[in-house]
Amino acid sequence: MEDSKFTRRKFMHSAGMLGLAGLAGGGINKALADSGGGAGTAASPQTATLPFEHGERVLAQYPQKRPLMILTSNGLQLETPFSVFDENIITPNDAFFVRYHNSRNPLSINGAQYRLSVGGNVTTSLSLSLADLKSKFTPVELVAVCACTGNSRGFNKPRVPGGQWAHGAMGNARWKGVRLKDVLDMAGVGNGAVQVTFNGMDQGAKPSVPDFVKALDIDFARNSDALLAYEMNGADLPVLNGYPVRLVVPGYTGTYWVKHLTEINVIDTVFDGFYMGVAYREPDNDCACVPPGTAPAATRPVTKPRIRSFITNLIEGANVAIGTAVTVRGFAFDGGTGIAKVEFSNDGGATWKDAVLGEDLGKYAARAWSTQFTAGAAGPLALKVKATAVSGETQPVEQFWQPTGYGYNPIETVNVTAI
Repeated sequence: MEDSKFTRRKFMHSAGMLGLAGLAGGGINKALADSGGGAGTAASPQTATLPFEHGERVLAQYPQKRPLMILTSNGLQLETPFSVFDENIITPNDAFFVRYHNSRNPLSINGAQYRLSVGGNVTTSLSLSLADLKSKFTPVELVAVCACTGNSRGFNKPRVPGGQWAHGAMGNARWKGVRLKDVLDMAGVGNGAVQVTFNGMDQGAKPSVPDFVKALDIDFARNSDALLAYEMNGADLPVLNGYPVRLVVPGYTGTYWVKHLTEINVIDTVFDGFYMGVAYREPDNDCACVPPGTAPAATRPVTKPRIRSFITNLIEGANVAIGTAVTVRGFAFDGGTGIAKVEFSNDGGATWKDAVLGEDLGKYAARAWSTQFTAGAAGPLALKVKATAVSGETQPVEQFWQPTGYGYNPIETVNVTAI
C-alpha cells in the first residue's frame, strides 16, 4: 500500500457502517457478549455493554477494520472486542485497537511522498523516504505487545477519569522495520545528547492543543530494540495504526509508539512537553500507587506495562459440564522479560496448578497458555489465572490504585457454573 488514500467522505461513510451483515444473529450476540473481557452482555446487534458503569459502546467499521467498539470519535479510540483474543495469539490487523490523542488525524497518506526527518544534535541531518528505510537499513522483525497505558481503566475502583477502556486496548503483533539505533547511528548523535523526541502527523484542532510528542532517554534509544516499523503482521501498517511508519518501543506502553512518524529530534535536555511532563505519569514510589482518593507527592513518566494474564475462551456466566474435562486457555505478557509461568485455579485461588505454556515468540510477545480442569459437583466456580515473569514480577490479588488508572493488572477471575 505505497499510496494509502482515504478521502474524508469515504472515511466517514465507512466509519458509519457497522458492517455486521455477514454475521449471523447468534454469532454477533456471542461476540458482543464477551466484548469486555468475558463479562459483557449484548445490548443490540449494533452495541456492546462492557461490565462496568457507563459501559455502553457502539460498534462501527472504519477503513481496514472489522467492527470495533467506539470509545471516542473525536480523537478516535477504538477497542478490540475481547473475543478476538481467543482467535490467535497474534492480533489481526483489522481488529487491532486504535488510540489517537488529537482530532486532526491523517486520512490520506501518499507513501511515495513520505519523509522522516532526523535532526537536532546530530552530525548529519537526514530526510529519509519510505524506500530509504526499506533499502538502506537491515530489516528486523519482532513480536511485541502494544498495550495502551490506560488499558482496563474502566475496572478501577474507585473509578478514575480518563478513557474507560475494558481489556481491549492491547494487541500482539509481528512488527517489521529498522532499528531506531541504526537510524541514529547514520545521523551521528552529538556529544551532550540527553533525549530523543518523536512527532507524527496528527494534530490538535486548535494551535493551543498540545502536540503529541514523546521522548526516550538517549541511552535507551541507542541500545533498545525500538523499531521504526513499516509492516505489521506481514502487511503495510493500517492507516489507523500508523501508516506508513510508526515507532515501536517493545516493553514500553503504547503511548510511546508514535504513529505516522515524521520527526526524530536529538536534544540536550529532558523534554518536558505536555505528554511527558504532565500526562502519562504515575506515583513515583515502589508500588506506583497511593491510597484511593489521594494524590501522589511526586510523579514520574509511565514506561513499562505491568504483567497481565487472561482467560480467553470462557466467559463470565458460562456453564461447564460436571465430570467432563474442560479446556481453559488464554495468554499472558509482561514488560519485556518474558513469561516464566502461568498458574490456574478453579477453586477461587485456594489451590493453583501450572498451565502449559505455548510457543515462545520472544520476550516482548504475548505467550499463550492452556490447561484443563474437571468439575466434580454442581455449583459456582471462580476460575482464576496469574502469571509470573522471568523478572519475578507477578500479579497482585487486589489492584493497586493510582489517580490516573494506569497499570491495572490484578489476578483475573471468570465466574462459571458447573451443571
